[in-house]
Amino acid sequence: MPVLAFLNQKGGVGKTTLATNIATALAQQGKKVLYIDADQQGSALDWSAARKGELLFPVVGLPKDTLHREMPALGSPYDWVVIDGPPRVYTVAKSAIAAADIVVIPVQPSPYDVWAAKEIVDLITEVRVIKANLNAVFAVNRKIVGTAIGRDVAEALASYPVLVLKAAISQRVSFAERAAAGQTVVETDPTGAAAQEIRAMVAELMEQIP
Repeated sequence: MPVLAFLNQKGGVGKTTLATNIATALAQQGKKVLYIDADQQGSALDWSAARKGELLFPVVGLPKDTLHREMPALGSPYDWVVIDGPPRVYTVAKSAIAAADIVVIPVQPSPYDVWAAKEIVDLITEVRVIKANLNAVFAVNRKIVGTAIGRDVAEALASYPVLVLKAAISQRVSFAERAAAGQTVVETDPTGAAAQEIRAMVAELMEQIP
């Protein structure tokens, strides 16, 4: 039961959009997925409530610092668990990191996001003291194709001891449009460029599972 935790102490990086699309892609592969909304803002819960029709996976709210202790029982019936973590809530974020096998850090291609990444990387380093096999990766999100910062963000992140995924997600209005209806791009346009980028990232994340 691999556990993916999507975390960044900086808000507004597209964490929930990325997590819901990746969870959907996993479910489409026939995986039994549990989605845990650990953000008090409850964006993923709002997303699931906006959906018409059946959800592909359950979405439960658990913005608590006991998440890592509750994870074994919660996740045992599932093939994958996706945690949508909070920004700025240190204790809950640390619990989500401790519960995870892989921490996925969404980063927008801007110098501000690159600088702000230090906070979550430092938090991961703290947890690795007690969980040495914890993995972490940067996921470039909302990349603007053809821009210099879009090309150079991976190099800018190289100063951190965290792998940058080769698969990146481009800035597209379709992500927000689908989210408003409780849907994802991998459902509504499965052959489109956005869905292909999501599936490429899922395949790369699967390679990180020991």
